Amino acid sequence: MEHVDVLIVGAGLSGIGAAYHLKKHCPAKTYAILEGREAIGGTWDLFRYPGIRSDSDMYTLGYSFKPWKAAKAIADGPSILSYVRETAREHDVDRHIRFRHMVKRASWSSETATWTVEAEHDGRIVKFSCGFLYMCAGYYRYSAGYTPDFAGTERFKGRIVHPQHWPQDLDYTGKQVVVIGSGATAVTLVPEMAKTAAHVVMLQRSPTYVVSRPAEDGIANWLRSKLPAMTAYGITRWKNVLMQMLFFNMARKKPEKVKQRLLDMLREHLGPDYDIATHFTPRYNPWDQRLCLVPDADLFDSLKTGRSSVVTDHIEAFTETGIQLKSGKTLEADVIVTATGLQLQLVGGMEIVIDGKPADLSRAMSYKGMMFSDAPNMASVFGYTNASWTLKADLTSEYVCRLLNHMDRVGADYCVPRVDDPDMEVEPWLDFSSGYITRSIGQFPKQGARKPWKAHQNYALDLVTLRYGKVDDGVMEFGRKTGAKATSLKAAA
Repeated sequence: MEHVDVLIVGAGLSGIGAAYHLKKHCPAKTYAILEGREAIGGTWDLFRYPGIRSDSDMYTLGYSFKPWKAAKAIADGPSILSYVRETAREHDVDRHIRFRHMVKRASWSSETATWTVEAEHDGRIVKFSCGFLYMCAGYYRYSAGYTPDFAGTERFKGRIVHPQHWPQDLDYTGKQVVVIGSGATAVTLVPEMAKTAAHVVMLQRSPTYVVSRPAEDGIANWLRSKLPAMTAYGITRWKNVLMQMLFFNMARKKPEKVKQRLLDMLREHLGPDYDIATHFTPRYNPWDQRLCLVPDADLFDSLKTGRSSVVTDHIEAFTETGIQLKSGKTLEADVIVTATGLQLQLVGGMEIVIDGKPADLSRAMSYKGMMFSDAPNMASVFGYTNASWTLKADLTSEYVCRLLNHMDRVGADYCVPRVDDPDMEVEPWLDFSSGYITRSIGQFPKQGARKPWKAHQNYALDLVTLRYGKVDDGVMEFGRKTGAKATSLKAAA
């Protein structure tokens, strides 16, 4: 059984970044990466649907240590994948990856202060042991996306596809297409498919806030022409972080004002005669769900030219030739795309066992948005809901390295967050009303009403706390293995 100091699960954006930080800040630590698929890239290798791109700018979705040098700030999927793979090559991460290793179970032993991780590889179970388990497996199930049980799907004579598993042989040229959904995937697919399809309908139950933004960041491109790459990148990164924070805070404090501004911008794009009230005015406030980003107004241009359209209605049933709506209308279709979301899962769907007992992490409290109460030597990356994923992933990896180095200094074999106030008010893990969140929130841990049990969704605050705050904060317990029993190191720490 192979043993490493740190076992990283997932070779996507988070996992490659984690390996870099570990190599930089904990160079003496050995590590390996278990990746269930055959390639580096995670989301950016899995998703192959037309037009796949980021819905965050690459100056914040990119790594803190590797400048994004391409002209487009809103980048396409293949460019992002190339960036992640280039990072892995540059920092010699490739040779640490064990491909086609799908994690199934992780068992913690207090006696040895180690995790034993079981992974399926080529039809058999292989085992690894590690001192620290670092989950970078994302937050959704790779094997299948979410599709509601639509009545009559078996009657439809055309093709039904989910964007998470896009068929390479699908030819929609000159065909009638219906895309079900109104989220980031749908608003990406519609204008891209409309370039060659006869017509594309975006069918939605209810609208989402959609905002246009230039695909290129003019200030960033100018800075890069005048300054060293890392300096220009750092300035642009902070510019965009602060703009995101300002907009989010404004949306929370003055939702009606922000809502009106967003709708006014839509009217500027679509004109005064477009039915924005029906198709682009959500029932919720801005940032109660994630906003959809449209680069260079491509969706709006597609709507104005008539190559695509939006229908806001409910599905009664699929028919042989399309979809019957509850309003009585019908939509003819040759291809139906169910851009209906993801299936969320925690820690890659892996079974967790602590000292012989199954651990239910949904009953745990989230510590600093990355660890779980009573779960030793384990952290998990989860990015921001109101900003780029990698901003939090970078900070999480930095903190994990600080934690590992602190344990070495005090001679600790384990660290485990302990809830210090059993009467603390409990809140949902995420304050977000999106369907993919509300469907699955019960699977995830809870959070508290105060730090370190509260996730603030605030990059500046997290940067101060995670990069400079105390590791030994009175909540994290440190201890040594002593054979059959672990001993607390509170006095020593």
